[in-house]
Amino acid sequence: MIRFQTTHGDFTVELFDKDAPISVENFLRYVDDGHFDGTIFHRIVPGFVIQGGGLTPDFSAKKTRAPIANEATNGLQNKRGTLSMARTNDVNSATSQFFVNLSDNAFLDHTKGQYGYAVFGRVSEGLDVVDAIARVRTGTRKQYQDAPLEDALIVSVRRVNAT
Repeated sequence: MIRFQTTHGDFTVELFDKDAPISVENFLRYVDDGHFDGTIFHRIVPGFVIQGGGLTPDFSAKKTRAPIANEATNGLQNKRGTLSMARTNDVNSATSQFFVNLSDNAFLDHTKGQYGYAVFGRVSEGLDVVDAIARVRTGTRKQYQDAPLEDALIVSVRRVNAT
């Protein structure tokens, strides 16, 4: 289990290490390194996703490790409250950025003809906090569209024991 402490409250995430071992191991390395501390949710699209894990409040990109293999073929679906690895158009380009699905986004799932986005976890507590982040006013900041006009800061991300 992972606990996100944000400026909008805390939420807990259950990781799917059996279904997405590469993504979970990658994510946990970033957690253990403190990579996410002090980053922001830099992309907020109500009814779709909140995305974070790679940019500081001044929209500077944090240094990342090499990209990982995409595990979108694991059968998990981009349902409301799930976490998935963000990537570019290159299927195997995910590094530290992730998103939380705000609704069921089946069009992000792996299908014939579209590789999809790898689901690797689910918000198990505090989905109301995720929804609060999704309500932050957005606009364009530093060339980023759908950016929060007030920082949606990730204060810290830590491992916690399951309750």
